[in-house]
Amino acid sequence: MKPYTKLLALFFSVAFFVSCGNADDDVNFRLNTGDGLGKGKEVDDCLGLGENDLVLSIQEQFTTLPGKVSILFKVSDADQNPISGLTADQFTIYEQGRNDDCFNTISTSESLARISPNSQIFSNNTLLVLDLSNSVLSSSLTELKSASISFVDNVMPDTPVDSFKMAIYWFDGENELHLLNDLTTSKEELTMAINGITDDISNDPSTDLYGAVIKSTDKASELLTASTQGDKIGAASVVIFTDGTDQASRFTKDAAQQKVDEADPNISFFTIGLGGEIDTQVLTDIGKTFSVFAGNKEELETTFNDISIRVSERANSFYLFEYCSPKRDGSGENNLAIQVKTGNKQGAVQTKFDATGFTGGCE
Repeated sequence: MKPYTKLLALFFSVAFFVSCGNADDDVNFRLNTGDGLGKGKEVDDCLGLGENDLVLSIQEQFTTLPGKVSILFKVSDADQNPISGLTADQFTIYEQGRNDDCFNTISTSESLARISPNSQIFSNNTLLVLDLSNSVLSSSLTELKSASISFVDNVMPDTPVDSFKMAIYWFDGENELHLLNDLTTSKEELTMAINGITDDISNDPSTDLYGAVIKSTDKASELLTASTQGDKIGAASVVIFTDGTDQASRFTKDAAQQKVDEADPNISFFTIGLGGEIDTQVLTDIGKTFSVFAGNKEELETTFNDISIRVSERANSFYLFEYCSPKRDGSGENNLAIQVKTGNKQGAVQTKFDATGFTGGCE
């Protein structure tokens, strides 16, 4: 078993509710949401880095002998918009040992700094939930299928990885969230499922929108729980498309909204509305992360693409940053600061690590 897996597995039973020592040692297998620094803190003033335009929120960190330091964090701007596509050369590493008055810059090239695949410890699931009531099937099915395929193509990696999975569900007037394709890493499998939708798939022409919201939130919660077992940290996204309002009246608007509002903060909610019969305020409230609206079916693919960009950016704003520290056995606990720059914006976060047992030979 790899060292970081041992570390996470050791503390799993106490991860959610029990503190292991002081606050800096707490293990938390849920993502740190909001605009905070997660397990990090503000950088010491001695560095003089100035105000942060970007927020680096540390989710988890661990060390691996002979000398590797690994940190999983997310990057967002001051408005909590995710920042994706960063590379190792945009980061600067600072270390402060027990004999240092302030931090020393560590060369990213000499320390072999890199952005590594975060699939080792991170899992992201997306639920695409489609309204296939009679109004969609009879007037905009072709456009919906094209837009959904485009969404899958934009969100799912070209090469399947275990950290990115998607499932597709659909709803009509029945008291059921129908499964179109189970959770998978395969873009091709999802595309085939969408292409297989026919205009006679539904037996109930009504629209159980609120029921779909409630049931898809429950599904996302179940997936999040399952994906964070053992040595994983996880997030989920629910993307709901509809062309109308709730007609089945099986569940109330308040019940659906309460389900969304009380959901795990690591579940993001997106909504896509089509046409003039939708209630934009309802969809905006349910899609609390982001909502888009298409005036007609010709605009549908564009709106799906807008959402796919948001979903993809959110998933890809998590980075597993790794480097080989020059600190060695006997130096004990050391302060670490990481700064990122992109364009004219910068942000930094500070944490600490224990170099006990560190030697040369890290790769």
